[in-house]
Amino acid sequence: MYYIGVDLGTSSLKLLLMDEKGKIQNIVSKEYNLYFPKEGWAEQNPQDWWRAFETGILELLEDYDAKEVEGISFGGQMHGLVILDDHDEVIRPAILWNDGRTKKQVAYLNEEIGKEKLSEYTANIAFAGFTAPKILWVKENEPENFEKISKIMLPKDYIAYKLSGAFCTDYSDASGMLLLDVKNKCWSKEMIEICKIKEEQLPKLYESYDVVGTLKKENAEKFGMNENVKIIAGAGDNAAAAIGTGTVGGGRCNISLGTSGTVFISNDRFEVDSNNALHSFDHADGKYHLMGCILSAASCNKWWMENILETKDYNNEQDKIDKLGENSVYFLPYLMGERSPHNDSNARGTFVGMTMDTKREDMTLAVLEGVAYAIRDCVEIAKKQDIPIKSATICGGGAKSDLWCKIIANVLNIEIKRLETEEGPGYGAAILAAVGCGVYENVESASLKLSKEKMVIKPEKELAEKYNQKYQKFRELYPEMKKLFGKLNQ
Repeated sequence: MYYIGVDLGTSSLKLLLMDEKGKIQNIVSKEYNLYFPKEGWAEQNPQDWWRAFETGILELLEDYDAKEVEGISFGGQMHGLVILDDHDEVIRPAILWNDGRTKKQVAYLNEEIGKEKLSEYTANIAFAGFTAPKILWVKENEPENFEKISKIMLPKDYIAYKLSGAFCTDYSDASGMLLLDVKNKCWSKEMIEICKIKEEQLPKLYESYDVVGTLKKENAEKFGMNENVKIIAGAGDNAAAAIGTGTVGGGRCNISLGTSGTVFISNDRFEVDSNNALHSFDHADGKYHLMGCILSAASCNKWWMENILETKDYNNEQDKIDKLGENSVYFLPYLMGERSPHNDSNARGTFVGMTMDTKREDMTLAVLEGVAYAIRDCVEIAKKQDIPIKSATICGGGAKSDLWCKIIANVLNIEIKRLETEEGPGYGAAILAAVGCGVYENVESASLKLSKEKMVIKPEKELAEKYNQKYQKFRELYPEMKKLFGKLNQ
């Protein structure tokens, strides 16, 4: 039998076909457009996601028996606001996780409602990317659209709805909406009132491995599958990636270098850091996790390579870099503002320290190092919570770079483990599908069994110390720049 994992990313939709032993049989990727209608805004058309799925699934199964597919599950970009009317039509383009238009609404929530109250209601405070501020923005700026809302969805759940008709979400993805009581796993009545919505406009809540429905007849016929194919709830992309990398149970860590960057720490118990600098979310294994998120990670490298250097030969650019720990150029990777730990949508990408001797390689290295330093910012918050991080798995597009993995190992001064399968969210989603279909007893045992180490990158004592000194300088840059960032965005 086969299990399909759907990774609904920001730049593309990936479909992964896995057999019951956890072996990946095929992967197909379909790109779609990302729109920036105004500075700091980011939107996508949900119909583009569905079209990518429709074409991608046929290609994925072209050389396989579609009747052997038993389950489909999802890992998806979090926080995006998808709204449907009472005819199930998309009302407006989805407002994405990296959209920064909600400064006013975030300030209202954090300052007038109050961070303490928000943390009490949801275990988190407001960030520009979260869903609740987006709902308030639509209410204030597009009242005619707000009045049309019948269903409020997250991106991956739109695909689940189109496939099965199930209006659903899972706890891990719902945790990032600022509408969920994370500790008690239910919608927060206080936040529903604050956002002036109704609970029936919100999806039914499930664990990530729960079956939410089966394939609609018309979809089964279109894709050549059986109608009894199970649709499993799935998870937010980072929680799905954690499943795909064995980051389950207490005290394990995964670093994701995708469009955004995350530090994901699995936790057996519910916990909130004192300043809410890390997100406190439910996990796809049925437990909890803490997460630090930087808004621009591999996207920084893509921007630098393709937009500025106008090349797609990433390896050639990185091969020229030979000296680590000695770069005098620093890069603040805040191209879309920043979330953890600064929570500042005004922050911007910045190079500091160039001289007449600065070379192309120095700038390229600074981008890689800047992302690594920003990830360490999140790790330092975890350390203050007495959470020891001695090693981490790594996934995402950036994890394919040997150089970047080495830099991160030494900046964090921990072992970095690369896995045989680096398809984090898609692989995690396929595992959830298999668990939901009863192939494995539970998520934790399946995740640990199927995630296998390929390589361990150990920090080098001398280089780690050099990077520690560089990081101490890096961490002073944002506080010095904060006021200027605010003025630049007035």
